[in-house]
Amino acid sequence: MAAKLALVSVTDKTGIADFCRKLVALGFEILSTGGTSALLQKEGVPVTPVESYTNSPEVMDGRVKTLHPRVHGGLLARAEKDLGDLERIGARLIDVVCVNLYAFDKASSDPTSSYDHVIENIDIGGPSMLRSAAKNHARVTVVTEPGDYEKVLTELASGTTSLRTRQELALKVYAKTAAYDAAIERWLAKQIHNEERLHLTFEQGEKLRYGENNHQAATFFREPASVQGGEASLGKFEQLHGKELSFNNIVDADAALEAARELVDAPAAVIIKHLNPCGYATGATLAEALVAAWAGDPVSAFGGVIALTRPVDLKTAEFLKGRFVEIVIAPSFEADALEFLKNKSKDIRLLAIGSFEAGRARKVYKHVVGGMLVQDRDVAVWEKFESMTKVAFPEEKQGLAAFAWKACKHLKSNAIAVAFEYAPGQFSLVGGGMGQPNRIDSNQKLAQPRVMDWLKRERPSFNDAECKQAIGQMVLASDAFFPFPDNVIASAEFGIRMIVQPGGSVKDPDSIAKADEMGVAMAFTGTRHFRH
Repeated sequence: MAAKLALVSVTDKTGIADFCRKLVALGFEILSTGGTSALLQKEGVPVTPVESYTNSPEVMDGRVKTLHPRVHGGLLARAEKDLGDLERIGARLIDVVCVNLYAFDKASSDPTSSYDHVIENIDIGGPSMLRSAAKNHARVTVVTEPGDYEKVLTELASGTTSLRTRQELALKVYAKTAAYDAAIERWLAKQIHNEERLHLTFEQGEKLRYGENNHQAATFFREPASVQGGEASLGKFEQLHGKELSFNNIVDADAALEAARELVDAPAAVIIKHLNPCGYATGATLAEALVAAWAGDPVSAFGGVIALTRPVDLKTAEFLKGRFVEIVIAPSFEADALEFLKNKSKDIRLLAIGSFEAGRARKVYKHVVGGMLVQDRDVAVWEKFESMTKVAFPEEKQGLAAFAWKACKHLKSNAIAVAFEYAPGQFSLVGGGMGQPNRIDSNQKLAQPRVMDWLKRERPSFNDAECKQAIGQMVLASDAFFPFPDNVIASAEFGIRMIVQPGGSVKDPDSIAKADEMGVAMAFTGTRHFRH
């Protein structure tokens, strides 16, 4: 009886010689082409050139070699009804296909590549073989990446691969060929029309209970790169306890993670409510950070989403006793802390995210009706820290200024953040104003009253003079420049003596002059952080 056939032609040659050697040991004859065939021969793996099987030589500098009825007949033939046709064309069943594609992305992204060179890196035979094999996955096993070699070999050792495995492998094929064709389209559109085109692929779609409101249907799709690796995100987490995530849970959890990434160098806690940090603090321990974050605005913290930068210990978990929260996200949970939180509530969602780090540069997307916006992720902190006033910004307060600036970055515009060093080297957001049509309201009507509320709760013994003294030790940050000196005046009259803002307004000299007049230190960062 003739050996079973495996057709092998790969650009990524990782592990291919060992894979083929084991296929031969399982009774397969290897058909191969070009560089793959040469490598296998060099490695001592028995190989039959495809042209010997087709009786047709490669032509046109290798452009045509596998586009042949004996190849595609062997791939597409159905054993139960096509054997007669197969025999008439002198072909055999091909049971295994191992193919990956010319590195088009590498060629097209190389600035030294000519137009003709990129065109030659458009694979034709590879996608054709993959699609034929994937279509006939009822019989054919198609392998596109080295990570699947071991699984395929293990199943073949027992006789054949399972239908489920062949289905999964076929799905990979169509995902890869779709992405490959999309990359070619994008490149050609740029070359021919100087037009940018966007293709996005998301997977593992999961129906949610409803969307933002219960009359809206919703689905959560995961980004393949996040599922397969990359930085910790809502695309990849382990839910240890609690109800399924809702649409709003996912949006708030993402905001919590993004805000917490700013503080990964310290034990820190972030509490998000409706996409805004209502608690934001560092601490000597994680428990201290959570206590300080909750104290920032305990009314708003009720029902919030918490992100923590360190594994959750029992002391941190115990602070949440009697406090309602929707989600706790952390790198991990110590066993006793996990047990405590599970017993606290059957509904609280506990998400282990793995150790997460500062945000990496990438593109982010926002859909609007009729289109998609694409921009760079805002991973910057500031371009500079430049004191602009006669009263120099105190060097010992620059750590607090950096913290206030990070908190302000994650508040919705127009944003004002007021931060305080509540213990040596430990910082907390004590007043936030966000989402207002004008910045003076964010300052006077939201941030300042919240600072006073914090002082009444956390420093109840302070008299008016002591409160004023404490406010004088706080830093106020604005996410964008002051077009008028009104916010300088409002801040100084409240007692603030240190301001951080981007600068960049034509009226900057007026704000600086007013700060000088009122004895306020003001620093410019050169970086704006609008958040819509």
